[in-house]
Amino acid sequence: MPLTKRISAEFIGTLWLVLGGCGTAVLAGSQAGNTGISLAFGLTVLTMAFAIGHISGCHLNPAVTLGLWAGKRFPAKDIIPYIFAQVLGGIAGAGILYVIASGKAGFSVAGGFASNGYGDHSPGHYDQLQCFTAEVAMTFFFLIVILGATHGRAPKGFAPIAIGFGLTLIHLISIPVTNTSVNPARSTGVAVFAQGWAIPQLWMFWVAPILGALLAGIVYTWLADEGHPDIVGEPDDHDDDDDDE
Repeated sequence: MPLTKRISAEFIGTLWLVLGGCGTAVLAGSQAGNTGISLAFGLTVLTMAFAIGHISGCHLNPAVTLGLWAGKRFPAKDIIPYIFAQVLGGIAGAGILYVIASGKAGFSVAGGFASNGYGDHSPGHYDQLQCFTAEVAMTFFFLIVILGATHGRAPKGFAPIAIGFGLTLIHLISIPVTNTSVNPARSTGVAVFAQGWAIPQLWMFWVAPILGALLAGIVYTWLADEGHPDIVGEPDDHDDDDDDE
């Protein structure tokens, strides 16, 4: 599959993740509750995994891309294009959400616009160390689920379900701590529109998820102790020589 089509799929998928997940948080808020928001994030990944998994692998997340690379499932040459597309998709999804949300009387981004935060901006007022630890741990286990569910010896056809419900569980655990990132593109998209405190705190939601993902890639490579087939649904041919055809 040409690289241009794969990164376009990543853009669309990440847009959907931010619009669906953060959209539920911003537009439904207390009506949905943490359970509803958690399900929304999980469903965005589940639906997109079925929709674009066979095109791009459905990473939707720079940490996932780097974790798959660390797990020997993804070529280094495609990392930057994938991350670029994911971040742009996250910003586009947040932009659409902003247009919709701003139509309501009294709308303000002062509440954070579903941004991730620590300290005073953690939903439960958790300190920086606790928030950093949560993001590393949650992303680590997210990548373990992804790497395991998409392994060549895993049950076929169930990976999107395992990954989607895995992300749901992660949100149920960590929304009270950081509002749950585990995804630098998701965090960046809404922070661009929230601005204020969200931008200075954004560093954590790049560093911690990427660290957790890299650790998971290394650990799973050791656990599996065998050859690593491509992620289920990911094109076998990463050669982009025919991108312009």
